[in-house]
Amino acid sequence: MPKKTPKATEQRNPRTRGLSSKSASEIVRAIHREDASVTKAVAKSLSAISRGVGALVHALNSGGRIFYIGAGTSGRLAALDAAELPPTFGTSPRLVQAVIAGGRRALTGAVEGAEDDRAQGARDLAARGLGAKDAVVGIAASGSTPYVLGALEFAHRKGCTTIGITSNPRTPMTRLARISIVTPTGPEAITGSTRMKAGTSQKMVLNMLSTATMVRLGRVHDNWMIGVALTNRKLRERGLRILMEASGATVADATRALRLSGHDMGVAFIILMTGASAQQAKQRLRDTHGNVHDAIQSAKQGARGAAGTRGAIPTHG
Repeated sequence: MPKKTPKATEQRNPRTRGLSSKSASEIVRAIHREDASVTKAVAKSLSAISRGVGALVHALNSGGRIFYIGAGTSGRLAALDAAELPPTFGTSPRLVQAVIAGGRRALTGAVEGAEDDRAQGARDLAARGLGAKDAVVGIAASGSTPYVLGALEFAHRKGCTTIGITSNPRTPMTRLARISIVTPTGPEAITGSTRMKAGTSQKMVLNMLSTATMVRLGRVHDNWMIGVALTNRKLRERGLRILMEASGATVADATRALRLSGHDMGVAFIILMTGASAQQAKQRLRDTHGNVHDAIQSAKQGARGAAGTRGAIPTHG
């Protein structure tokens, strides 16, 4: 029986042979040379990433949620990305959720055998009430992790949009996911250690997917984090600076808007840009599902309409 060729990410890297006999400086340089190839690998998948963004925006606009699902490094990177979205963009934690093989324990340590349980991937999504409006993003460097494949199969049966992120082409994941994002990072500096180049590519892809989705949903104004949560001194100072730069307001006006808004960046920005009251700004933001751009346009149109009505000459029949 012919020997099966290992996936590219599992093959031995000829460029790092003899690594264990090298000096610290040589080891670092060798790893750095390998890491330099990651951005090129990700560049090959930009079109697929863009399609993924469109699918995620559609899911959230339709009232759905996004679920990241992975094991080991992939699951931990997913949890990191999901955790950073609410404070960065002011979203609800329920909108983007990470599901990792082995549960919370696996975030800080290995849970042996968890990634091999195909049925558990489906059960973990079922426990979160997965529905047809939701989108599921499976992440696995190998493209064949049973836990992730089981989750994607369950999502497919539910009618969800499915996206797969992997570093190997022509795998069970690429055949199963509706949108396949393949970053061919190749052999690792240390054979099979996909926490390295493959993991770096996953972090880059997740950054692009989530950030571009939030921009398209209006959670960013120009390139300012207009929804950033003001939870500590550094962020409060950053928020004030953003408001001033984005709106052209003075320190006093920006500070007042923040106070009136209850320290909600989006609401404060609408107040500054439109002259709306805090209550009106909050309602505009609710009506547009948190889309700051649309809320500002709606407020401006409402103001013009009110002005036009006040200035209209009444007609008598």
